[in-house]
Amino acid sequence: AAAEAWARGAAALPKPWKPEKPVLPQEGMRNVLITSALPYVNNVPHLGNIIGCVLSADTFARYCRLRNWNTLYVCGTDEYGTATETKAVEEGLTPQEICDKYNAIHADIYRWFDISFDHFGRTTTPHQTAIAQDIFQRLLARGFLLSDTVEQLQCERCQRFLADRFVEGTCPFCSYEEARGDQCDKCGKLINAVELKNPQCKLCRGVPVVKPTQHLFLDLPKLEERLEPWLEQSWATGDWTANARYITRSWIRDGLKPRCITRDLKWGTPVPLDGFRDKVFYVWFDAPIGYLSITANYTDQWERWWKNPQQ
Repeated sequence: AAAEAWARGAAALPKPWKPEKPVLPQEGMRNVLITSALPYVNNVPHLGNIIGCVLSADTFARYCRLRNWNTLYVCGTDEYGTATETKAVEEGLTPQEICDKYNAIHADIYRWFDISFDHFGRTTTPHQTAIAQDIFQRLLARGFLLSDTVEQLQCERCQRFLADRFVEGTCPFCSYEEARGDQCDKCGKLINAVELKNPQCKLCRGVPVVKPTQHLFLDLPKLEERLEPWLEQSWATGDWTANARYITRSWIRDGLKPRCITRDLKWGTPVPLDGFRDKVFYVWFDAPIGYLSITANYTDQWERWWKNPQQ
């Protein structure tokens, strides 16, 4: 087929598909939605960031367009969470100023590399708040959330509970003296911040105390019975990588655990529930919704891409 197409020449090739703006799914066409991992906003992207996710997705998007497939490629900066707050303290700016500064830097660099996004957005938008809170309310109404008490470090001098990255101390496993409250950079083990020896508040260098605080959890064990047959069908009909299958099977094999979805922070999507309005959503819950909200900032018909199994 390649030899015959070559012999016929370029004039015989099908005309390139030029979708209208915004790009929306088309009946009778192959519709392809492409995202690449949302780059975190608190740094200047380097070649590793670009090669790791953005460039491979861009290459695939260009291939899809050459095949005359109706293709939408979206991405954007991931802007909530502790790392933004930490960077803001370092630079003497507000978290919003940090996000504005580095979102512009990211966008400029990707333009320079000619990455072919149809839309490059960000997660600190009204659409992000509306969609994340709507998903939360639906989970709440269906009984998929629970609350529980968590032991957490509090800095009495700063008058705040300390998120994982605002705590440093000695690793309980390898005794590395500059371990963070979520992971040790020396031995690589995950850490619960209250397990650190000689913990210190990263902001004021005070010694925090352990105090109880209420948090909301996604009740994943309730979903397990429905999830297993769905996975079996997806593995049989989809194009899952061997690695994705292996990791997912290990989660199911070990049994799903409730997962905390709130944090005692100021910078994030607010939790719309009495008793938790001083908290925000944990970035693990909030950031993946960024793919939806970025598409919603691109087109008000975003659900045609995200809620459209027929196409």
